[in-house]
Amino acid sequence: MKTETILVENIKCGGCMNSIKQRLLGLTGVLSININKDESRVTIDHTGSLKRQVFVKELTHMGYPEVGSENSLLTQAKSYVSCAVGRLSEEN
Repeated sequence: MKTETILVENIKCGGCMNSIKQRLLGLTGVLSININKDESRVTIDHTGSLKRQVFVKELTHMGYPEVGSENSLLTQAKSYVSCAVGRLSEEN
């Protein structure tokens, strides 16, 4: 097992966390996801078949770029959409 820890921007609530978990758990080889909202930290346990950059790319695509990367207005808007989807998924 391998663990990747990524500090990201734009995690606001449980909806964000739910969206991130659902997306990353959908990747083959991901075993578990732990998110610390207060520290903006995403920890991914996986089989080692995926590279760190795959996770960074997925998170950025959802609107949660790695700390230190560009966090444009478009990226922030994507995070709000991901958050809303995560909130809806929590209710079901």
